[in-house]
Amino acid sequence: MLKKKAIFILSLGIMLGVFIGVCGSVVADKSNGAVQSDADTLPYEDLRTFTEIFGRIKRDYVEPVSDKKLLEDAVRGMLTGLDPHSAYLVAEEYQELKEGTTGQFGGLGIEVTIENGFIKVVSPIDDTPAQKAGIKTGDLIIKLDDKPVKGMSLTDAVKLMRGEPNSKIVLTIVREGLEAPLKLTLARDIIKVKSVKNRLLEKGYGYVRISSFQSGTGEGLRESLASLKKENGAPLRGLVLDLRNNPGGVLNAAVEVSDAFLKSGLIVYTEGRIENSEMRFNASPDDLIDEAPMVVLINGGSASASEIVAGALQDQKRAVIMGEKSFGKGSVQTILPTSNGAAVKLTTARYFTPSGRSIQAEGIEPDIALARVKLETIDKGESLSIKEADLSGHLQNANAESKANKDGQDKEKNKLDIEDYSLHEALNLLKGISIIKK
Repeated sequence: MLKKKAIFILSLGIMLGVFIGVCGSVVADKSNGAVQSDADTLPYEDLRTFTEIFGRIKRDYVEPVSDKKLLEDAVRGMLTGLDPHSAYLVAEEYQELKEGTTGQFGGLGIEVTIENGFIKVVSPIDDTPAQKAGIKTGDLIIKLDDKPVKGMSLTDAVKLMRGEPNSKIVLTIVREGLEAPLKLTLARDIIKVKSVKNRLLEKGYGYVRISSFQSGTGEGLRESLASLKKENGAPLRGLVLDLRNNPGGVLNAAVEVSDAFLKSGLIVYTEGRIENSEMRFNASPDDLIDEAPMVVLINGGSASASEIVAGALQDQKRAVIMGEKSFGKGSVQTILPTSNGAAVKLTTARYFTPSGRSIQAEGIEPDIALARVKLETIDKGESLSIKEADLSGHLQNANAESKANKDGQDKEKNKLDIEDYSLHEALNLLKGISIIKK
């Protein structure tokens, strides 16, 4: 009996300490003029319930459980009950998060969230085991090896997906359009994410792909644009910015990318309950492609920071947004380190596009909607049309040799781009805008 009472008093004391600390900060906030409601009194009845359950677990659970685990799980539950993006990160998880924002970490290369108790794929990261295995945006992961994920925390699921390079894991996936679950075996790898890639689509028209927003993404974009200009030998006539399956990342990186194409005006602003959660970001007076036309490609895997960029360029009438409706994550998470080396990832604000739009659970609507289709080239042998070159005795073209070279280049370009319908249409649109501007 004395032991039970001691457990009750100990747990009550712990929770009272936590709540008194919280209420102490509330009183301090009040003294500074902040408005709080129903937070200045301790919920004694709720605390009594908590300590009663705590004591029963300690006494009756089938196996002994440490106080540390119970309290840590209580904190996790408190945060995961808020929204899908708030979480408690132990020291190891906190370190992994920091590695992810710098561009190198171990695992499968997959951005996930929780939906209805299952792990939902936001997007696979370029050139990673997840993408190579065919993981797609919207896939629901229902098992990791033989472990069902139903009821598992996002943190625990991510921990299971990480591991030693070359070690394997089986993902059981439910995919829309498939009658039976799909099992995929992936080999873990060290994920080194180069967040910015570029190439010339053809003379005058550049392509930049941003796969995620990291601390070095802004600098990577500037280097890519400089490389494209050098390769082109002249200013660009148009640019495609590809943000498809970009799960987001660092807010400041999104601001830097937007600023690269804007000369003035608001990029994004945030609003929250605490003073330092309210921020406004404005563009500096430079446009790195000299106001050349832009098309931004997005899809259902474009989330968070990528939606900030698309929203800013859309509201400022700087680019045409093309593709599918984006994911709709319009909240900002702040990482708050704790004294024990862990951290709390807490949703502290909502962000808004320059026109005041919140895309939370809504997403960015493209200016030009495109379905997911694949183009195929019709074999010339299947065509019934006859042209001058097919007529017997036709005159030869005086520039036949240079035309042959051009046809060879066009064939390579079509081979490269024809399978990506969205990119194909984006390039056509850029060409049309360029012709009209002339």
